[in-house]
Amino acid sequence: MRLRVEILAALLVGVFALPASAQECGGDFEAWKQGVAAEAKAAGVGAVGLDALEDATIEQRALARDRAQGVFTQIFTEFANRMISAYRLKQGAANLKKYADVFDRADKEFGVQPAIIAAFWGLETDFGAVQGDFHTLNALVTLSHDCRRPQLFRQQLVPLLTLIDRGVLPADVKGAWAGEIGQTQILPTDYLAKGVDGDGDGKVDLRNSVPDVIMTTANKIMSRGWKRDQPWVQEVRVPDEMPWDQTGRTNKLPLSQWAQWDVTEPNGNPLIDNGLKAGLALPMGRKGPAFLTYDNFDVYLEWNQSFTYALTAAVLATRLAGAPQFDPRTPEQGLSGEQMKALQTKLEAKGYDVGMVDGILGTNTREAVRKEQTRLGLPVDGWPTPELLAKL
Repeated sequence: MRLRVEILAALLVGVFALPASAQECGGDFEAWKQGVAAEAKAAGVGAVGLDALEDATIEQRALARDRAQGVFTQIFTEFANRMISAYRLKQGAANLKKYADVFDRADKEFGVQPAIIAAFWGLETDFGAVQGDFHTLNALVTLSHDCRRPQLFRQQLVPLLTLIDRGVLPADVKGAWAGEIGQTQILPTDYLAKGVDGDGDGKVDLRNSVPDVIMTTANKIMSRGWKRDQPWVQEVRVPDEMPWDQTGRTNKLPLSQWAQWDVTEPNGNPLIDNGLKAGLALPMGRKGPAFLTYDNFDVYLEWNQSFTYALTAAVLATRLAGAPQFDPRTPEQGLSGEQMKALQTKLEAKGYDVGMVDGILGTNTREAVRKEQTRLGLPVDGWPTPELLAKL
């Protein structure tokens, strides 16, 4: 009996000595932190970073925010019109002018147009004014220990501890609830790997140095596959009838093909073939606003996986680059939050993976809707309507 107890004790010690990435989420918090500390120490984190980890505590506010992202239940026009505000357009134009030389350097070095960077800067923190009030280390420790989505946050812990240990960030650095830091809300992995000293002072300060922010943001965007001097989105007008099953962000076709199907510029002029391929995104169905999405738009989804956020950021960049306000048109009635949950429940029952029944029209739900529209003989535009819900 004693031998079995000793063996069990040895096994438990072995488990707690493993790096946290190899441990189960949840469980005893202090024991879990010991695993994180072992991994951090093996990665070269010294006493300053390890002491910060030892003092880290559970942040209930971060858990609450992770479970309540109601902003993404908004339809595209509602979200975009709120986020693309007169203030952001005015401040964006002013900052593009004020820091024109830095934006020009970023464009030349990384191939990312100024309006792209400025749009993210404005959307994320209103150009540095609202950088977040969450204790970043506590938030990341909490979300990594939590079992809902630990894989998203766990990979950020050791990089954050490294930044703290090197004196780049203070142990009590504040940021967004999900661990993003600075004026364009950069995650610790990107801060560590993509940080650029834009003002030449020998350090990367993404909270206070605008040149560092602009250059680092451009470097991050470029690293995700941005194609120099190419477009990202383009508003278009669609006809009343066309092969709707050919639409969708990922189904990229030559502009000449879209032109053959009578897709035009917003003013009705024919599309100018630029030699590139693009998908046709219909965020609110065939009767709502329409946008051609090029390869560069996929980089937006690397920044934020919400299609609504990504398209809003892309459209804000076009506005800062001189484009007019998009035409909301007259989309068909969509679903309420509860109706969307009912739809997702029905889709799950049919074997579709919708991610979560959360009332959010995400990528998986859109794809399931398109397949059911095909099966039911409805126009395939990925926009769920009361008619579709009733037919299901």
